Amino acid sequence: MKKWKYLVVALAFVLLFPMTGMAEEKEKEKDKEKDEEKTEFEVPSHVLNISKENTYPNSTEDQEVVEPSDLTKELVDGADVKITNPDLIKMLNETSINPSPLAFGYRGMVYIGRWPLNYKSKDTNINWEYQKINTNELNNIGGDSEKKMRYNQQKKKEIKGALTNKIANPDDIKKMMLLRAKEKIELPLAYSAVVGKNTKKENTYNVPPKEFGKLQAFAPAVNEKGQVTFGEVYFQLKGHDKSIVVKNVTKQGIGAWIPIQDHISFSFKLQ
Repeated sequence: MKKWKYLVVALAFVLLFPMTGMAEEKEKEKDKEKDEEKTEFEVPSHVLNISKENTYPNSTEDQEVVEPSDLTKELVDGADVKITNPDLIKMLNETSINPSPLAFGYRGMVYIGRWPLNYKSKDTNINWEYQKINTNELNNIGGDSEKKMRYNQQKKKEIKGALTNKIANPDDIKKMMLLRAKEKIELPLAYSAVVGKNTKKENTYNVPPKEFGKLQAFAPAVNEKGQVTFGEVYFQLKGHDKSIVVKNVTKQGIGAWIPIQDHISFSFKLQ
């Protein structure tokens, strides 16, 4: 009998350690993917931060992170479809479901609407020249010595982001896409960015004699693409048990442009 006990213990160790090792490897791979996602979007040298120089103070679009209550977490975890929509989670937090102590044998379903349940990102890219916002020029064609030019914003410019196609519940979806993009990119993202008039930068650009200098400024933006899952959400009550049931699940592709606040991409050319 002792030999059999030792054999069982040894077998348990053999099975346990490989599984533990595999779990650790998966965690390392996830961490590596996150690191790669963030290093992929390094800011190029021709893109400058103007947060200190901007004459218009941009308001940060901080998204409310809604933590599910214990009941909401129980309901969401038990659903067949992943639910990450912060507005739906907030609504569930504010909903009280208390079946009667005498509800033995009671069955019922309450329809709470068709919701966008989650957003899955498939592609994230940055267009550093999303929208031209300014042009400065310096004519030194008739000059006999080098001149210097600097960036000076001629007019106030507002850069607006948007979804790229029509979809139900656009506000909910914009929130989910913004949250996902912020997980990938450590830059100030919002659906509106403003560069104020007379915003300047001290960087200089040399215009030699007999040349014409043109300095163009562009606002960058993130292009986020993915898929939204929709479904009809019900509360289901069976006696004392309660759960969420999702029916008629559909999926739709969606894209969005999300401006990067307080950053400008410069292009300097001589003619």
